[in-house]
Amino acid sequence: MGLLLELESRIPDRWFLRRLLPSAVFVAVAFVGGRLGQSRWNAGGMAKQQVARYLGASAGASYTAAAVVLYAVAVAAGAFAVPVAARAVSTLAAGAWPWWLTPVGDQVLKLRAERWRTPEKIRESALLARAGGHTVRAARLDARAATAEPDRPQTPTWSGDRLRRAADEVREHRRLDVRTGWVDLLLDLPEASRTALVDARDGYDGACETLAWSIAYAVLGIWWWPAALVGVVLGLTSWRWLRHAVDLLAATAEAVSRRKA
Repeated sequence: MGLLLELESRIPDRWFLRRLLPSAVFVAVAFVGGRLGQSRWNAGGMAKQQVARYLGASAGASYTAAAVVLYAVAVAAGAFAVPVAARAVSTLAAGAWPWWLTPVGDQVLKLRAERWRTPEKIRESALLARAGGHTVRAARLDARAATAEPDRPQTPTWSGDRLRRAADEVREHRRLDVRTGWVDLLLDLPEASRTALVDARDGYDGACETLAWSIAYAVLGIWWWPAALVGVVLGLTSWRWLRHAVDLLAATAEAVSRRKA
């Protein structure tokens, strides 16, 4: 605990709270879950014995030091791997799927296009449902109309379409492609607008990193099923956070693009 507090005082919050600390928790859970397995998933006493074996005085000072070093290396590796995994999540969320996923992306886009309806059409269906006495269905349709996309889907994901609309508006007002000129956009903005845009992007990156951790826990569930449950809960939460972060990032980019430099 003292080591963690010392690291917290020396490492920036982004690295400690978003990468180093979650990595430390994951490595510990992976060790315990790997030792317990599926058949003894709730053997808490056995887990304590395993930890005591590696850290106890009876194991010897050199053995304990080696175990701590290996744990630290695993934690550091996980912390450095998170941004890489989050970048992959960001690419998929933004709809820029790699070439080898193009067939899957085309099918997903086709399904989204078939299900797409304009907000006006959805509101008309809500009015008809309310007139027929179906108040619950009408309320659900009203909520759907409030978040419906105004244009036909152009990418496999909702996030990709939202970011595409924001990029088009930035190009219209700034004559700049934000997907390749992010740094140029930041340098062209006043301090307040730059800070708002950087904070919005940081929230988006944090959501992608959390979603990457949820995938890691789900994979760990192959060896210890409670980890899969954690992955599902974390995944649902981070997915909602990602949608909110994407909308905030896009809205912020649209707002700052309309402001004069």
